[in-house]
Amino acid sequence: MSKQKEMKTNAMRILDKQKAAYRVLQYECKEFIDSLHTAEMTGAPVEQSYKTLALRGKSGQYYVLVLPIANEVRLKEAAKLLNEKSVEMIHVKDLTTITGYVRGGCSPLGMKKQYPTYIHESALQFSEIYISGGRVGTTLCLDPKVLAEVAGAEFGDF
Repeated sequence: MSKQKEMKTNAMRILDKQKAAYRVLQYECKEFIDSLHTAEMTGAPVEQSYKTLALRGKSGQYYVLVLPIANEVRLKEAAKLLNEKSVEMIHVKDLTTITGYVRGGCSPLGMKKQYPTYIHESALQFSEIYISGGRVGTTLCLDPKVLAEVAGAEFGDF
């Protein structure tokens, strides 16, 4: 009897509940590595690999942004998109408390609370994108439109 049972993350459980199609890519990793190295380890195309960032607006509201791993978030454009005077990245030390996820394993699906979520509009050019699966060592591949639907997300430029 095999002990190779796949451990589901909250992100996977949510996708399963919605009967959404996705693929799982696992990689061996004991600690945080950046998104570029994750893409290299999984063989995911860099241009289709997206990272998840958590931000806090001047109002105190938290937001989730999903953007290409090679891009930096443009805070002024993000604030405009989010109708905030300004936004800032949340501190790494606060990430788990706010999202329930650790650095390098933050997924736009399955956070402690559902925060307003935006996916960079560049994702629409692909039939599949790669995002964190909700833990270090797990990447999910899925249609960005499916991700938006399941996450209640909108597309935007930031």
